[in-house]
Amino acid sequence: MNYRHSSGVWLMAIPVAAIFAFAGEAAAETVAALSEACKGRLDIGVAVSALPGNYQQEELALLRRHFNTVTPENDMKLLHIQPREGSFNFEKTDAFVAFAEANHLKIVGHNLFWMRDDETPAWFFKDGDKTASREQVLKRMREHARAVAGRYRGKIACWDVANEALSDGDEFLRPSKWQSLIGDDGVEQAFRFAHEANPEARLVYNDYSIESPKKRAKLLCLLREFKDRGVPIHVVGIQGHWELDCVPFDDIEETIKAVGKLGVKVAITELDLGVVRRDRWWADGGKHQAELRKLDPYAGGCPSDVLRRQAEQYGRLFQILLKHTDTVERVTFWGLHDGRSWLNDWPWKRTDYGLIFDRRLQPKPAFFDIVAVMKANALK
Repeated sequence: MNYRHSSGVWLMAIPVAAIFAFAGEAAAETVAALSEACKGRLDIGVAVSALPGNYQQEELALLRRHFNTVTPENDMKLLHIQPREGSFNFEKTDAFVAFAEANHLKIVGHNLFWMRDDETPAWFFKDGDKTASREQVLKRMREHARAVAGRYRGKIACWDVANEALSDGDEFLRPSKWQSLIGDDGVEQAFRFAHEANPEARLVYNDYSIESPKKRAKLLCLLREFKDRGVPIHVVGIQGHWELDCVPFDDIEETIKAVGKLGVKVAITELDLGVVRRDRWWADGGKHQAELRKLDPYAGGCPSDVLRRQAEQYGRLFQILLKHTDTVERVTFWGLHDGRSWLNDWPWKRTDYGLIFDRRLQPKPAFFDIVAVMKANALK
């Protein structure tokens, strides 16, 4: 069922609660399951928050139907799970894990250490009124890993251990308190502590833009150092928050091949393909931001030609991933459907359409192009 105006515009959803009654069942029951189409080649995951209580039953049906892996968007991050030293809040994460287990869904823990100062509680780097020592920060890292990864040992088999530690600039590591207080081995220590807390878990380094040549070089250097020093790492997570008509297909493939040669697997961990371009947000020192805050070009619906281009680009991406299933093991979409996407709020509030299910829980052209790619590959 297409919700399309005669002008060729896909209409924006009416309020979610009003449409689930007739849309959810069709989306969950009558369309071929994406995880089934990818079975034996790729795990298909989705990132969700406050599962299951934050979701309607029709959304949960969609999740169960199409995905076999789940990632918590925010609930397991240090800032949320231990906002004060020694004060852990496991209510949401326990519910998340219980739901996943009851529905036979694999869990990716996300994440143990987000190595950005603005995503770390201030207490983590303090000793009273003073700055914490290296030893104190390392002690807190170990205790956090034991408390969180240790709690879910045997339940969470894969962890995003360190998130966004590599620099976007000329430095090797991101300038931060993580780097200045611990030193250059902070990422290594994170992986050692995670392995100590959960020796059976697959451990992931997760970052954005690591498919770009400059940042890829840093990634490969990190992996070689880890291999030389016996640091446990199993997977590289390429985040994949790409923009329509700007997907770096060649760089993605080169990165997959380079990581695979080092004996490490790859996952696309946070996939979406936004249709509202956001690159100008950071350009020219941010001088365009006031203008962009007013920009909402598809508030009334997404043009069909835009969705068609998006579908073709999703399909081309999956063609690349299927060429390298000896290295690529998982794709996780960052949000269940367009109405749940962070792209609607970041970096400014707008109406975006970056995922493969629309706000009515209906599969979009991108969904069908991905399934077509999987089926065509299976026939070869």
